[in-house]
Amino acid sequence: MNDNVVTVERTIAARPETVFSFFTDRDRWLSWMGEDGEFSFEPGGAYRTRVTGEHVAEGRFVEIDPPKRLVFTWGWVADEMPVPPGSTTVEITLEPVDGGTLLRLVHRGLPSQEACDAHREGWTHYTDRLATVAAGGDPGPDDRT
Repeated sequence: MNDNVVTVERTIAARPETVFSFFTDRDRWLSWMGEDGEFSFEPGGAYRTRVTGEHVAEGRFVEIDPPKRLVFTWGWVADEMPVPPGSTTVEITLEPVDGGTLLRLVHRGLPSQEACDAHREGWTHYTDRLATVAAGGDPGPDDRT
């Protein structure tokens, strides 16, 4: 069994319903992660998003349970990281806590420690941006290349 798992937790100063909307609305999604993209926000629905530059992610939504849980597959199109589209799974859970929402992101099925390290860095960066925008702030331009 593959035990290459990345877990990122972040408390966000917004209600779970608000945070959840940033995973199920194209413009809101792109406000924290991505330069453009196409999304079909339904179980089995596909997405394709240019995260930065030539880095394109693709996958499918597996489960959408507002405002608590979202599961989607993840991978990169023609990227140097050997994580093909749909080959890994990202689970987002949202729990109400004092001061907002505890977001827990668990990315399973990554092929190596190197891939885990790269994705942990990426998800930390993007959940920081999500926390800013969901709380009503401006995350500014995405400086990742």
